[in-house]
Amino acid sequence: MTAPVRAGADGLPAALRRRLHPDPTVRRLAGITLVNTVGNGLSLAVAVLFFTRVLGLSAAQLGLGLTAAGLCGVIASVPAGRAADRWGARRVLVALVTAQAIGTAGYVLVRSYPAFVALACLVSAVDRGSAAVRNALYAEVLPADRRVEGRAYLRVVTNVGICGGTALGAIALQLDTRPVYLTAIVADAASFVVVAVLFHRLADPRRPAVFGPAREVGVATQPPGEGAEWGSRRNPALRDGPFLAVTVLNAVLCLQFAVLEVGVPLWIVQETEAPRITVAGTLIVNTLLVIALQMRATRGTEERSGATRACGRAGLVLAASCLVISFAHGLPAILAAVVVLGGVALQSLGEVVGQAGGWALSYDLAGERDHGAYQGVFNAGTAAAMMAGPALVSTLVIGYGTTGWTVLGGLLAAAGLGMRPAVRWAGRRGR
Repeated sequence: MTAPVRAGADGLPAALRRRLHPDPTVRRLAGITLVNTVGNGLSLAVAVLFFTRVLGLSAAQLGLGLTAAGLCGVIASVPAGRAADRWGARRVLVALVTAQAIGTAGYVLVRSYPAFVALACLVSAVDRGSAAVRNALYAEVLPADRRVEGRAYLRVVTNVGICGGTALGAIALQLDTRPVYLTAIVADAASFVVVAVLFHRLADPRRPAVFGPAREVGVATQPPGEGAEWGSRRNPALRDGPFLAVTVLNAVLCLQFAVLEVGVPLWIVQETEAPRITVAGTLIVNTLLVIALQMRATRGTEERSGATRACGRAGLVLAASCLVISFAHGLPAILAAVVVLGGVALQSLGEVVGQAGGWALSYDLAGERDHGAYQGVFNAGTAAAMMAGPALVSTLVIGYGTTGWTVLGGLLAAAGLGMRPAVRWAGRRGR
């Protein structure tokens, strides 16, 4: 006989309640994130087949369209962040997510290639813009000393949600019919509608904002968007040299995602004897380790020096993972699979540490003002890495083999270690 599952006053089992975040705001954000990422996981699983088999696009057309869409995403991050400072992050986020719902649903009506490219650019722009505004919203609704830990919790929820959505997508792929693919896309659009409603119901943060040359935190409370001075100011993040340097270095570290999603699968299939199922194994290993380690990885990043050290360690671990993965070439099948999975485990460790350090620096170097502007620029760097990463990584890995992996590892190590002088520069600037 098993012991009965105890439920608290809220009706949830005790085991589940222990896994919920103690902060009610983070719990509400986690619920919104879960809905959003389940829809994203479903869409990601079926997108390629939907575009090629239902819309009839060729691989070349799809690649060109998604590249143009990625560029639009990079460009949209900066003005979206500024809009958050002007009108408030919650209000702008509701508008962007609503536009994303409409754009996603519009895919089922596409009948021409120009229409697909235009719609893909719109969806990518509002997606990247909403990512920047979400990060600014976290700065508004979470205390400064708990932002990184809160984002780590939300990233764990993100991985759980994407896993759930991908499982639903696998069912759609197995059924493999036009109505099922259309239903999956409409379901993703519906998830954005739910997310927009939930963000609208989120308590509106009335964060004091400071305008003008005197920028002491906690002084001169003027809400964002009120007063003529705001509109005349140029984007402060684009004139902040140390912050731009950190943004570029973090973008280089974000090439790790292209390594996992593009470089490793190509390497397994084309350059090793490892079974093809190893590709799925790498994604499982990465997801499980991120879920298990992301919260722990934030420890010590509360201070600027700790966040800087975290980025340096991440760069070195990511470089080591590249070297380990490269060793799989020429090995017997099972041994090659073990080596690749070991390299991906290292990559996952570097990922969680580097993400925690990058988040902390993006908030710390911005201070308690203009979070939309700073997060917009920081997110644009990440979006640029996501756009350029697949081509860069595949060229290095497949074009140059072990030498390419070594160059890629050296690039990641240099980016991580370069954070220290960049942050010192910020300190000299009096930040």
